[in-house]
Amino acid sequence: MRREFKLPDVGEGLTEAEIVRWHVKAGDEVKVNQIVVEIETAKSIVELPIPWDGVVAGLMADEGQTVEVGVAIIAIDTAEETTVAAAAAEDMVPNPPAEGAVEPGAHGSPAPKEERQAVLVGYGVKTGASKRRPRKQPPTGIPSGPVANPDRVEVAAPPAPESAPAALSAPPEARTTVPAAAPETARQAALAKPPVRKLAKDLGVDLTSIRGTGPQGSITREDVHAAAEPVRAAPRRDEERIPIKGVRKMTAQAMVASAFTAPHVTEFLQVDVTATMEAVRRLRTLQDFAEVKVSPLLLVAKAVLTAVRRHPMINSAWDEAAQEIVVKHYVNLGIAAATPRGLVVPNVKGAHALSLPELATELAQLTETARAGRTQPAEMSGGTFTITNVGVFGVDTGTPILNPGEAAILAFGQIRDMPWVVDGELAVRAVTTLALSFDHRIVDGELGSLFLRDVGAMLEDPLRMLAWS
Repeated sequence: MRREFKLPDVGEGLTEAEIVRWHVKAGDEVKVNQIVVEIETAKSIVELPIPWDGVVAGLMADEGQTVEVGVAIIAIDTAEETTVAAAAAEDMVPNPPAEGAVEPGAHGSPAPKEERQAVLVGYGVKTGASKRRPRKQPPTGIPSGPVANPDRVEVAAPPAPESAPAALSAPPEARTTVPAAAPETARQAALAKPPVRKLAKDLGVDLTSIRGTGPQGSITREDVHAAAEPVRAAPRRDEERIPIKGVRKMTAQAMVASAFTAPHVTEFLQVDVTATMEAVRRLRTLQDFAEVKVSPLLLVAKAVLTAVRRHPMINSAWDEAAQEIVVKHYVNLGIAAATPRGLVVPNVKGAHALSLPELATELAQLTETARAGRTQPAEMSGGTFTITNVGVFGVDTGTPILNPGEAAILAFGQIRDMPWVVDGELAVRAVTTLALSFDHRIVDGELGSLFLRDVGAMLEDPLRMLAWS
């Protein structure tokens, strides 16, 4: 029995994803829960397992292709027997309802029914109305030769599936006469989904002039972009255009929403961190930290967690719908990480309850996973406070934008030797600059200043972390 595995929504309400890498090819044997493909969503790269045993009949999407949720991406030939588990897996992804007009050659689908919908492993199950996407048939053929009446064209009836009984097959002579194509009819002759049609309209591309490369000759987003490229590239051939998608697209949308929703205020503080650098060197010699990397960021994170305990309002969120400020008595500490695909902000869940060695281990794993592009959507949700380490790029400071849903973010600048006055004498000390941006609806100048002062004081004298913990 041939089964088609459809691109799932991995639990974040996403509508599309890019095929990054296939782990299998046609003819390969696969086992249940074997990873067969990597996709890039708007949040991160996700590995997808296959829900059946069988043999790969074919790959239905190419690497680099953007596919909508609910579209089949791989076909598997399985055993004839259909088990309950397999039946549930076959409908792993609820199909979205058809958008706009029905595509040519599409048949109606049964009425939605209330049923248990299986979703991707690790994201639980849900119950709701499941709608199946109308089945697609090959596009109707339009004769290319001359016709008897120039005002009318003949459209051949769509061929019946090979498995259909002979009695149901349309005879060759069966033809339907329709009026000559008007502009709207000509546009319908191009097999494309409503989102693709809208993209073509926005880019000024005529769909009837494109040869589709999708299933059954359908026109894809890539086809539309390829058709539009010569027009866009003509004025300037010394320019490069990079599609806005995936992580970069999500980051851009989140930052714009944050910047124009929360009134940002940023304060700065220069700190002598000579004692912190000495504490880092001593921690590296301890057996408890033998298996993890100890960096100044570890003590900055510990100072932030301690300061949050002293000033809980800094770790809160603005609930516009309920008109409430939600103070969170736990800390999911986000660490902004630059990756080849853009900025991601995974967070350490329950960071406030971790010991220093445990915190060091979590930060190391978080950073390694992010740089490898393996951060999962669940690891980036639910953050309550973020640190962005701009110092690793040789930058002194910046004005960070809040992560949506959080009240504050701390930028940690580079540590460098600077002249500093110590006990009335000029000395060379290790100095960094901290920048705290906060939502002025929640955090006023006094609270922001007290929090930043406390973080700076603990980095100046790490013993204060013990005293204030």
